[in-house]
Amino acid sequence: QVQLVESGGGLVQTGGSLRLSCAASGRTWSIYVMGWFRQPPGKERELVTTITWSGGSTSYADSVKGRFTISRDNAKNRVYLQMNSLKPEDTAIYYCAAKLGARMEYAYWGQGTQVTVSS
Repeated sequence: QVQLVESGGGLVQTGGSLRLSCAASGRTWSIYVMGWFRQPPGKERELVTTITWSGGSTSYADSVKGRFTISRDNAKNRVYLQMNSLKPEDTAIYYCAAKLGARMEYAYWGQGTQVTVSS
């Protein structure tokens, strides 16, 4: 089992920045990929960015490229999401998630943290 806890959400103005943190515990050595997802109000959840736990390879949704940066600190079992140049359309509940293999589903999820960007 892997437990995930997000923190760092809040209210920010357009153009501002926030840094989200995801603390992982439990069988962290079994994590293959960590991802950040978000669910805007009234919309479906979408994948924002991913990072491999060991090698640090990253991927980003087109909507956040150049503005968001994912990183990890394996020693602290944490994954971060630095969000810059925030837009109102970035308003969502942000979730971190983990999967244990390349072809596996994201089986472990945090409780989510609210990010609200005011115009």
